[in-house]
Amino acid sequence: MQFLKEEECCAEQQLLPPVSPNGLFFNSSAVSLVILAVFETEEPISLPSSRVVHLLDTRLLPVHPRFSSIIVTGEDGVKRWEKVEVNVKDHIKTPVFPEGKSPEFYDRCFQDYFHKISGEKFPEGRPLWEFHLVKYPTLNAAGNVIFKIHHAIGDGYSLMAAMISCFTRSDDHSLPLTFPKNRIRRSSAAHGRAAFLSRGLTSAINTASDMWFSFSKTKFSEDDLSPIRSGDPAVGSRPVSVVTMTFPLDDVKEIKGRLGVTVNDVMTGTIFLGTRLYMQEMDPGSQAAETTAMVLMNTRMLQSYNSIQEMAEPKTTLAWGNHFAFLHITVPKLIGMSDGDELRSRRRALEFVRTTSATIQKKRFSLAISLTAKLLDLYRKLKGHEATASYLYKALKSTSMAVTNMVGPLEQMALADQPVKGMYFVVAGTLHDVFVTIVSYMGQLRVSVVAEKGFIDHDKLKSCIQMAFHHIYESSCH
Repeated sequence: MQFLKEEECCAEQQLLPPVSPNGLFFNSSAVSLVILAVFETEEPISLPSSRVVHLLDTRLLPVHPRFSSIIVTGEDGVKRWEKVEVNVKDHIKTPVFPEGKSPEFYDRCFQDYFHKISGEKFPEGRPLWEFHLVKYPTLNAAGNVIFKIHHAIGDGYSLMAAMISCFTRSDDHSLPLTFPKNRIRRSSAAHGRAAFLSRGLTSAINTASDMWFSFSKTKFSEDDLSPIRSGDPAVGSRPVSVVTMTFPLDDVKEIKGRLGVTVNDVMTGTIFLGTRLYMQEMDPGSQAAETTAMVLMNTRMLQSYNSIQEMAEPKTTLAWGNHFAFLHITVPKLIGMSDGDELRSRRRALEFVRTTSATIQKKRFSLAISLTAKLLDLYRKLKGHEATASYLYKALKSTSMAVTNMVGPLEQMALADQPVKGMYFVVAGTLHDVFVTIVSYMGQLRVSVVAEKGFIDHDKLKSCIQMAFHHIYESSCH
């Protein structure tokens, strides 16, 4: 597993705060990642530009100094954040499409525009964010708002904190948006010296195993080539497609309760099973392929957790930035799901969830998390951030896919007076042929798949993930 832990942000001082190790990695020659969050509006977007400018100027910029800063290299060679004057109008983009066309036409225009901006670099000399207003009806929404930020500014939780500074509750603007409470699942503690020694020994074995697997996967062994891993070194710069799907959170929670796992376990298991079903359909011989996923786990939830509301407070120093671990999770092999034995197929579907849950729980509390962080920090000090970025680049490239998730508001939100009916986010510049994101909003889970065009059949992959969820739900709840 690879771990990234960002230092707490510095308050505004005479000395400019240095860019964190994560910021350097995400803005290096090896990789440059961008987060794009899409907010689908219920009604046509009618906000005047002056109101949008005022909204961003008074609500977004005060959230954190990075929204009004650029990265510069000081005389000492250290890259730092430098405050600049921000002309908010320069960051607001409103594309113009032909008038009087159908939602199907505008849906294609939106997809083309989305792919275009996801691959564009930010202009030099400006803070690393943009706000796009797409005022045309698509198949899913009356309009779309795209918030684009560079990953050097922060992760998905930081993005959500920035967003709730601009959005309000649709039903009552005076009330704050609320989010699901974090509940860390912990195993029951056994008592006694023997139990203590047993847990210590198990932890040591798991830590050594995790660190060796991570190191060997990066240095010596890559995943097999398969229908979801091309091995092309140009991955990350090629055109991609984005498909989304929605799952009722109540159904996911029902599975969670029946199996005694977490919501994240259910959805990760669903994605793994759907991926294996896709691989089998595209190439039956690939069901035995070694396939590893990089599951990005937010480390704010390991010991303490700062709420998104706290993170959104102006000039906060709470948990801002990039705080997550890359967990190497082996995708279970698909055996016995298509041999005509319905009972065996149902059991196998549930094994994907249970196996995924057990693996994540073992890794998330492993000492390898903190040890890997210290080793990477030492490596950065000895070799520099570019060498460290290159190492992490190899760690990402050696795996087949990535999965990450984020929590969204429980209530419907609105941008000024524009109610938001749905939301999703993607990560651009990824080093995988398949990158899956999950976000909760208003009792729904929205899954987005970023897939390389011409290599991944995104519609078939979407269908396989939906089929996997159906298998898991039917097997556990009926």
